[in-house]
Order: sequence, then structure tokens, then C-alpha cells
Amino acid sequence: MTASKSLRKSEWKDGFLFLGNQLALDFLNTCPVQNREAVELLPDFDALLRWFQAADLLGARELATLRQQWGESVRGQHVLERMRELRERLRMAVLAWERGGAVHRGAIGELNHLMAAHPMLTRLKATGITSIAELWFDPSRPEDLFAPLAHSAAMLFASVDRNRVRKCGQCVLHFSDTSKKGTRRWCSMQLCGNRLKVAAYAARQRTIHDNGFR
Repeated sequence: MTASKSLRKSEWKDGFLFLGNQLALDFLNTCPVQNREAVELLPDFDALLRWFQAADLLGARELATLRQQWGESVRGQHVLERMRELRERLRMAVLAWERGGAVHRGAIGELNHLMAAHPMLTRLKATGITSIAELWFDPSRPEDLFAPLAHSAAMLFASVDRNRVRKCGQCVLHFSDTSKKGTRRWCSMQLCGNRLKVAAYAARQRTIHDNGFR
């Protein structure tokens, strides 16, 4: 398998984009723009569950249980709507933060409320002769899905270098630049990087052509 094919596979999983290098940013990226129109990747509660599974937050058994109990329920639909509303408020907070602004008090209050109501838990896990502490949550109700998202958003604002968090220069997708140089400017080479290179090449060719006929 070539490196480019491997990268494309890692960016897309079950129809969802995972290129943000941070869960909260991947959640923002569930409403990309294609052909100048926003595309909602979370149209229903089932899609939300599939995103959580693709993000490695739900196992097959947990997804099946939630789908069976809440898939067609008003409660599940209500949680989906709240999730999408949170996504858009979080998007505005992230954009302002990326530009150097403080995290709005309203966003801090909302995240604190969600983390208090739906906390991540800690458990000890054996790994051979050693043990590690890991975060986890119990997804027994639709509302429990807020736990990892709220925690991830809080960690984004508290622990990630804002100078490394950006919106792609060519589209609406966000990412945390984990490269050594920290010079990443587009969401991915496949989605926007190649497009930018092609445009730059075309511009150079036009300049050469125009200079040649002066």
C-alpha cells in the first residue's frame, strides 16, 4: 500500500473525516462544505452513533444497544439536535480562540456544566506487569455521549497550543498541527493540498506564458 493510499484511508472512516488530530476538532468537521454547500454528516441519531464508533468511542455491542433502545426515540433525536447545536457554538469559540481571543465565558460555562452532568471516569487497566489509568465513560443513555466531547473540548482549550490549531486555508475543516515544523496550512494533501499545488502551478504557467509574449 502506498503512503498516499494509507493517508486517505486514515482520514476517512465509515464516511467521516478524522484529520483534526483532536476529538473535538473532528467533531467540528462533521459538517464540511462540498460544492459550496454545507454537508451534514450527522443527519440522524444513527449517524451520530456511527461517528462515535468510527472515533473508537463506542464498541459494536454498545452501539447496538443504544441503537435498539434509542435509535427511533424522541430522546435520541433531541440529543442529536443538542449535539449539533453544541458543535456550532463550539465552532464559533474555536474560531475566536484560534485568532487569539479568550475562550468565551459562555463556552466555558457550558462545557463545565456538561462535564459535571456527564463526566469522564477513570479506571485502572493492567498492561502486562504494569498498570495504567485510562479515561472512559458509560454510554447507557444518549446524553452520556456528551462526556467525551465536552472533555475533549475542555482539553483543547486548556492543553493544546492555539498556534497549532487552525482552520484550513482552503475549506472549513479544523486541525491541530502535530507536525515537527508546525507549518501545516491545509486540512490534508488529498483534500486541499493538491488543489493548492495545482492552482500554484497553473499560476506559474500563466506567468511564464504572459512573460513570453511581452
